[in-house]
Amino acid sequence: MEIKIDNLTDIRTQELINTHLAGMAENSPVESIHALNVAALKQDNVTFYSAWDINGIMGCGALKELTPKHGEVKSMRTAETHLRKGVARDILKHIINEAKRRGYTKLSLETGSMDAFKPAHRLYESFGFKYCNPFYDYTDDPNSVFMEIDL
Repeated sequence: MEIKIDNLTDIRTQELINTHLAGMAENSPVESIHALNVAALKQDNVTFYSAWDINGIMGCGALKELTPKHGEVKSMRTAETHLRKGVARDILKHIINEAKRRGYTKLSLETGSMDAFKPAHRLYESFGFKYCNPFYDYTDDPNSVFMEIDL
């Protein structure tokens, strides 16, 4: 698996983002969806990563800079054919290492509170993320779970 910065021009990457957005719409009310579309992932303060093998895209994730010391994990998604192969774990490890390299002291994330998001909760917990209050410009939402880790 190769994890690389992705400029989001490959149709396979765009399709995975669209799958991610569709999954969010299936499992969350519209007012509680904080996932970024392709255009939003191209913002200057977002670095988008994708994981590939010889057959194509395996998964993705992004690191959004909130402040010079605080980052946010965004757009974590594993392609359906690569679930339970450690793709999300490797991408999250990559994002955490990049956040440390940048000198961030905190990394936060928002994810859904519903059962469909429990595997994500377990992944983040396994890396040491702790549940927290809403951060940055998020507000309290029963459909959202907020987590953070000190780096």
